[in-house]
Order: sequence, then structure tokens, then C-alpha cells
Amino acid sequence: MRQGSIGEVFRKESKRHYLQTFFRSFGARYKRIPKRPRVTPSPQLYAIKREKLQELESLSNQGLINLFFGDESHVCTQGHVPYGWQFPGENVFVPSMKSARLNIFGMISRSNICHGFTSRQSIKAEDVAEFIDSFSLTIARPAFIVLDNASVHTGGRMKESLDKWRERGLYIFFLPPYSPQLNIAETLWRILKTKWIKPSHYIDTDTLFDATHEILDGIGDRYRVNYRVAA
Repeated sequence: MRQGSIGEVFRKESKRHYLQTFFRSFGARYKRIPKRPRVTPSPQLYAIKREKLQELESLSNQGLINLFFGDESHVCTQGHVPYGWQFPGENVFVPSMKSARLNIFGMISRSNICHGFTSRQSIKAEDVAEFIDSFSLTIARPAFIVLDNASVHTGGRMKESLDKWRERGLYIFFLPPYSPQLNIAETLWRILKTKWIKPSHYIDTDTLFDATHEILDGIGDRYRVNYRVAA
């Protein structure tokens, strides 16, 4: 019985090793599988928008414009922390508590320049518009902010302010629908939640939110992301 169990384990390990070798022989890599929307964007619109975005990237690389990618995210005391290193005899856990949420709006550049704000309340279009309006008064050269088509980016004061911002040299570039992979802010949020925020930060609400603010304030210095590959 015991020998059979060992043999079964050995056969499974051998099969797994064979499959790994097989896939690698064809150039496959074992890597994270990102989430994508179920709906796919119009191929024509996607191609046009991606080409325009590449032009903006080129202008940014030449130092002719500032290019930021904006998006919302949040951290929550009920955060999902499924795995972490644990030593024998160590009791690692995330304490259960009443849910509290910190909402974030951030704008990130490929050089890790970050601007944004946080709120314990829901972020509305008026909040984003007010922040961008203040930001538009600080720019020294043309600036573009890449956003998706969420209502918080397209309605209310956001829509009403577009002409005013253009006069100041700030432009909003809207991504094609269902194209989060074109927004590098998605990469920032993923790394924030899976790498920079630690299980120990979930000990209580203040610790989690203080850690989040410390990380956001340190982006570009202590915390950096390699954005050579888009999200």
C-alpha cells in the first residue's frame, strides 16, 4: 500500500516533468495568465487607437510631451492574500475584520512619475475632474492622460472640462473599449496588491491604509515598475 502510494507520486512527478520539458521545447513559458474582458473591441478602432497611442509614446520618449496613464483602483481590508512564505511552526494569517475600502485614482508614466489621490468615499467624475483641473495648471509642456471609457472619466465635469484643458495644453486620450491591456496603470495596481502590500499590512485598517499611502508616495523612488512591456 505504501509502496503503491510512492510509486503513484513518482509517476505523477515524472509526468509533470515530461510535460514541462515538452512545452519548453516549443518555446512555451510558465507565466501569469492575465484577465481580459469577455467582449473584444472593434478591430478597426483598436488598431487606430493603438497606432495613435504609439505616436504619443514616441513623442513622450523624445521629451516633447508628458504622457500619463490614469485609472482607479482600491485596497480593502478583505483583500485576497492567498499565498505567502511561511516557516515551520509559524502561524501566518490575515485577521478577519469589518470591510473598509480605500479608493485610489492614479496617473503613472513609464518613468514612474505618479500623481493621484485617495478617498474612503466612492470616486466620482467630479472628483477626477477636480484633480485633473488642478493638475492642468501645473504643466510646463503639453500633457496627455490616457483613460478608459468608464463613466467616471466621460461624464459630468469630465466632459465639460475637455475644451478648457485643451486650451491649457492638457489632452485626454480615450482607449478603445475593453482594452485594459493598453493601460500600464493596470500593471501598477497588480504589483501594488500582490508585491508591495504585504500580508502583515492587513493586521488592521490603519496599518493597511498607511502602508498604501507610504507606497504610493514612494513610487518613483523606493517603488518602481519596469513598464517596458505594457499591461
